[in-house]
Amino acid sequence: MITLTRRLCATTALIALATPAFAAGTQPTKRTAPRPAHSDDAPSMMGATAPTDVEKEEHLEVHASPRTRIGAGLMIKEDAPKSRSTVTQQFISEQAPNNPMQLIALLPGVNTTSLDPLGLSSGYMSMRGLTQDQIGYTLEGFPVNDIGNYAIYPQEIVDAENLRTINVEQGSADLDSPHLSATGGAVDMYLLGPKDKFGGAVDMSYGSYDSRRIFGRVDTGYVGSTHLKGYFSFSDAAESSWRGPGGQNKMHGETKWVNAWGQGNVISLTLVGNTGTSTLFPSTRMSNWLTNGIHNSYSAKWDAANPSGNYYELHRNPFTNIYASAPSTFTLTDHLKLTETPYFWYGDGNGGGAYSENIQNFQWGATKTTGSIGPYNATNTKSLLLYNPSNTQTYRPGAVTKLTLTTGKNRLMAGYWFEYSKQFQSGPYSLINYATGKPLDLNGGGPNLVLANGDTAEYANRRIRNTLTQTRIHTLFIADNISLLNDKLNIEAGLKYTFVQRQGHNFLPDTSTGPYISQSWQQPLPAASIRYKLNSRNQLFASVTTNFRVPQNYSLYDSGAYYPGGGYATKANPTLRPEISISTEAGWRYQGPMIMSSLTYFHYNFTNRLYSKTVQTTGGNYYSESINGGGMHADGVDFEFGTAPILYHIRPYFSAEYIHAITDSNIAAGGNTGDYVYSKGKFAPQTPQYQFGLNLNYDDGHFFGNYSLKYVARQYSTFNNDQHIPSYVLMNIGAGYHFKDMGRFKSPTIRINLQNLTNNHYLGYASGVASNAYATRGVYGNKIKGSPTATSFAIAAPFFVMATASVDF
Repeated sequence: MITLTRRLCATTALIALATPAFAAGTQPTKRTAPRPAHSDDAPSMMGATAPTDVEKEEHLEVHASPRTRIGAGLMIKEDAPKSRSTVTQQFISEQAPNNPMQLIALLPGVNTTSLDPLGLSSGYMSMRGLTQDQIGYTLEGFPVNDIGNYAIYPQEIVDAENLRTINVEQGSADLDSPHLSATGGAVDMYLLGPKDKFGGAVDMSYGSYDSRRIFGRVDTGYVGSTHLKGYFSFSDAAESSWRGPGGQNKMHGETKWVNAWGQGNVISLTLVGNTGTSTLFPSTRMSNWLTNGIHNSYSAKWDAANPSGNYYELHRNPFTNIYASAPSTFTLTDHLKLTETPYFWYGDGNGGGAYSENIQNFQWGATKTTGSIGPYNATNTKSLLLYNPSNTQTYRPGAVTKLTLTTGKNRLMAGYWFEYSKQFQSGPYSLINYATGKPLDLNGGGPNLVLANGDTAEYANRRIRNTLTQTRIHTLFIADNISLLNDKLNIEAGLKYTFVQRQGHNFLPDTSTGPYISQSWQQPLPAASIRYKLNSRNQLFASVTTNFRVPQNYSLYDSGAYYPGGGYATKANPTLRPEISISTEAGWRYQGPMIMSSLTYFHYNFTNRLYSKTVQTTGGNYYSESINGGGMHADGVDFEFGTAPILYHIRPYFSAEYIHAITDSNIAAGGNTGDYVYSKGKFAPQTPQYQFGLNLNYDDGHFFGNYSLKYVARQYSTFNNDQHIPSYVLMNIGAGYHFKDMGRFKSPTIRINLQNLTNNHYLGYASGVASNAYATRGVYGNKIKGSPTATSFAIAAPFFVMATASVDF
């Protein structure tokens, strides 16, 4: 902690001393945007994650009228020597006010599923068949994945109105990206900058399922005669659940401040605050889906005489998040630049839950004991329904420091990423108001269930969990870039070296690992790329990168229900090796005045791929385990095409992906068979072989509209390919009108958006993977029991319509 404090204090001091306001006798000068030096205009895949890097690269975009730009906000001019797709504010502004995951659904290789129409609940995403916990997400250059299991919660991150761009890197993250899990690429989100003059915007929306949202933003403009400008924004959104009782609500605030001066000096500060509560949508099993379809929800009625843990008020998801970041760049000399991104990430939330427990005969590890809670004890109560949330609280400070030295045609970058996080995960039992069915405290506050030995029970017979994980990250990276042949040829090579240490404390009794667990991993990660411009419109590129993913924190711990003689339902596996991927890409881009297109061949190869596998034991109980699933490889092609207005103001955009992803190993079966299922040579689970995206945009300056279609092929949910979710087609449509300015009110606009136009009921994602769904013979000839209910599936959101009125001032 001392090292962290010194590091952050040094960062703060550096920013303070570099600010013009601290320079004695400095007078405000003419305010101009910082201009990057010519040597910084070269493309890069090694160090382009900071917001100032992106601003530099976005100078490549043609400054044309928004309604004539190619792709209608789904394509920009790219110069990176690897695959990358971008969504801009132009496309975002014509959609319903969705979360970032919903906004990138049309891009090549991206497969997303939203659980609710407005995106206020968590969603799912994969890219080139790799799941969201294999994809690194950043906002303004700092990481927003969960540090423990790498999950992403898109509803918590940002308001769509404040997004400038979302960059999707399908093959690999940049070398300076602060990630432990980006074996499958990266998604980088960047905010709009504050405006030079005072102004603002207001959006109001209303739609299906009593959905309503208001957004407001105020820009300060330049403050006095300084270089400082900023904005504040706030949104409030709510909707009723489309499936079952309850609803979702969220309040969200953001502020961003920028001070820019001289030749490329920028100090910025971003603060994001988010709080909300959502009623959880239960997942479904395949048999239940085939029988009941979408009719799968928690109960709307509470029976005080027969209390049930299926009541919806016991399955709510409260969450609070605070993000802070100060990405800044300083020109130290004509050739040397410093980029610093300190950040702090705080999160607190839970997933609800309730269980009936026998407090006269309570299973606490291998011991049977008694318990008491409030007025209830072993002498007056046998069984009691108790609220049992899965609490997670995270503190995550860190910083990325980068120095860039430019000499002629050569650019050398070196940097360091440090982070020290703490994550507390627990599940206390607490009381319910047995007259109404609501928990006394949504976060599981007291009174709590106390056992005879004085311990506070945590998930005793169900999803038992009580851990503290501390993660320290030290990453060094260096890269060299050279431009030759009048900048037609660009060659780059780099190396990242990461050391990660996790220290865990499992407070549960009778675990297989004991209370204290420590594990560390270190890995060199080389990368190289080349880009050649054939002419002003055509370019070729190729890259090879190495990426790795550290095992999730829960792999360190025993958890879940305790079965006498069998131990905990979730087995610790602290010796897991990191997942390694080698990604190779080769592609061609055409970027003309009317048409842009991109064609990319990709190949990736995984070793020690990490999976969470669900197994049914011979006794009929289920347990889950983190495993190294052996090898996997894939070959595929991504294609992207967009035009400027070609016919009656219509601009088409089209994307496609074909992938052939194969599991290279046979996977161990469950049930103590000692055997393996035949998975070698099978198609990789959770991977659609084909995807197509289409968007047609119309904009004549007043009327605008868009139609989009997404096709996703079937996805297997087992390693031996005996269960899958079907392919699906999703269609959206939107239309609106821009009115003329009305005095102080600028660009008043109304629009209507219809999502899932055909009200298609479909399964969007398989959560978790099983070795096999049905009985089969193993590699060694043993009979392996089927587990058709081992895998759960996410039910996607239905038809939805929303109308929005907006105005700037």
